[in-house]
Amino acid sequence: MGLTHDPTFQKLEKWYHEHALHLNMRKMFEEDKERFHKFSTTLKTDHGDILIDYSKNLITEDVMKMLVELGKSRGIEAARDKMFHGDKINFTEGRAVLHVALRNRSNHPIMVDGHDVMPEVNKVLEKMKGFCHKVRSGEWKGWTGKSITDVVNVGIGGSDLGPLMVTEALKNYSKGGPRVHFVSNIDGTHIAKTLAELNAETTLFIVASKTFTTQETITNAESAKEWFIEHAKDKSAVAKHFVALSTAGPLVKAFGIDPDNMFGFWDVSACYLMMQNVMCALRWG
Repeated sequence: MGLTHDPTFQKLEKWYHEHALHLNMRKMFEEDKERFHKFSTTLKTDHGDILIDYSKNLITEDVMKMLVELGKSRGIEAARDKMFHGDKINFTEGRAVLHVALRNRSNHPIMVDGHDVMPEVNKVLEKMKGFCHKVRSGEWKGWTGKSITDVVNVGIGGSDLGPLMVTEALKNYSKGGPRVHFVSNIDGTHIAKTLAELNAETTLFIVASKTFTTQETITNAESAKEWFIEHAKDKSAVAKHFVALSTAGPLVKAFGIDPDNMFGFWDVSACYLMMQNVMCALRWG
């Protein structure tokens, strides 16, 4: 059944046409002193509480009930369970959607084709943690022996927007760490402007591309490498200033990146989350 023919959707649509234009945020808060408590929740994590406040949306208790009913009617609960069970819900590519594994700090097994993916996930996350600690502590040195002060994320799409969004959203909670920059536009002015503000001796580049053939990303990465070599005068120094988020080991090595400084992943959706994890850990530890 199509969405517009679903009775639960039609019920919500009818309510919208009859009431939506009359909703007033200030009035709703004045009339219901418990509105914040009704439309917010707190998630408990190992690193502190996370408040989710949706009270400032144009919703009511009736609307929330209808939205929940619509979600159930459209099979969202069943789809959620399939995702957590490792079913291949990405039907266009015939694969599981594994970003839930990267968030699975309980380490509850997530099975895909009879194989628990968590040991491999944890291995890469630990590798990422160690790398970020070296950069933040100053242990990671550039080719002249100086510590890293700036990190440039070179990516496009989810490999750019996700980590950019997170670092912007949480920048007020930074505990120091290197400054972070994002380059995604294939227009050369974007990377040229970014590089103009940096010192090659203290800059680290993260190249995010699953196949290491993404045109926009590799074009910018090559520009960054050319800029860097102009300063370093030594191609071997690239290994101390470039790391990769990729699955294409041979291409990463050919670029000049040490394969030990390549962070692997298992599908495209996981790539975006790995990039967010790396950038957040570099910025906040």
